[in-house]
Amino acid sequence: MPLPKAELHLHIEGTLEPELAFALAARNGVTLPFKDTEELRRAYDFRDLQSFLDLYYGLMAVLRTEDDFAELADAYLTRAAAQGVRHAEIFFDPQAHTARGVPIGTVIEGLATALDAAERRHGVSTRLIMCFLRDQSADSALETLESAKPYLHRITAVGLDSAEAGNPPSKFREVYEAAAALGLRKVAHAGEEGPAAYVREALDVLGVERIDHGLRCMEDAELVERLARERVPLTLCPLSNLRLRVIDLLEEHPLGRMMDAGLFCTVNSDDPAYFGGYVGDTFHAVREALGLSEDRLRELARNSFEASFLEDDEERRARLIAEVDAYDFGVELQE
Repeated sequence: MPLPKAELHLHIEGTLEPELAFALAARNGVTLPFKDTEELRRAYDFRDLQSFLDLYYGLMAVLRTEDDFAELADAYLTRAAAQGVRHAEIFFDPQAHTARGVPIGTVIEGLATALDAAERRHGVSTRLIMCFLRDQSADSALETLESAKPYLHRITAVGLDSAEAGNPPSKFREVYEAAAALGLRKVAHAGEEGPAAYVREALDVLGVERIDHGLRCMEDAELVERLARERVPLTLCPLSNLRLRVIDLLEEHPLGRMMDAGLFCTVNSDDPAYFGGYVGDTFHAVREALGLSEDRLRELARNSFEASFLEDDEERRARLIAEVDAYDFGVELQE
C-alpha cells in the first residue's frame, strides 16, 4: 500500500495520456498531427513552459463532450488512487475549452460525473478548482467567472495558470475580489518561471491561500522567512520543473533546502501525462534524487492533507493524517 497523500496541484487536462487522446480523437472525428502514440510521446520533449503549452492546448481538441471529460477524470482518479492519493484538488481551464466552442457546463458537468463517483469508486475525495489563463485578458477571466455562476456548487476555489512571464498576479485583482465575494477559495501559480515578486503579489494583491509552484521564492530570503512564518502552503511539482527545464537535474531541485528553511511544502504531479509520472512516481523520484528520509516523506504527505481544502470534513482530514503518521514504509518497499 503506497503512502497516503493528497494531490493539490493537478491539471486535469494534463492527465490526457496519448492512448486516450487517440481514442477520443477517433470518437470525435478529430485528426491529430501525429502518426501514433509513440510519435506523440516523442513530442513530450519540451524546451520550456511555452513549448509544453503549445502541445497541451493543441491536444485539448479531442475533448468535446461530457463523456470525454468524465472519462478523462476517471482515468486520472484510477491512476492516482493506485499511487496512494486519498484526496485530490483538481484544476481545470474553462477558457481553453470555451474558446473552441465547448460550453463551460459541458466541462464542469462532465468532470462532476467522475468526481461525484470518486469516493465510491476509488476512495478519493475531490474538490474542483477553476483556473483563469493568465495570458488571456482580465476581462476574459471575469466573463469566465460570470459564466460559472450556475455551477458554483461544484467549484471550491479559483486559480491562475498558463504562461507566467509578463503576466503578473496583479492583472487579476478584480476577478479574485469577485471570486472571494462569491465565497470561493483562492490559489495561484507564482514563482515558477516568474520572479519571487510574483509570489508576493499573489499573496498581497490576490489574497491567495496557497502558492502553486513558488520555488523561486528561494531567491528572496525575506520572502522565505515570511512564507515559513505565515505557513503558506507551496504546491511543488519537481518532475514538471525538470521536464520544463526550470532545473537541469532533479538532484538540483530546492525541495530539501525549502523544507530545511521551514517552508510548508507539498509534492504534486502538475501534468503527469506530459511530465513523466503521477504523484506517487514523483514521491519516489525525489526520494531517490534528494535522499529524503522517511520522516521527510511523511512530512510531505501530512502537509498535503493539512494544506487541503477539507475544512468541511475535518474528520476525514484527521483520519488521513493519522494514517500518514502510522504508515509503515516497510510495506511499500516490499511491494
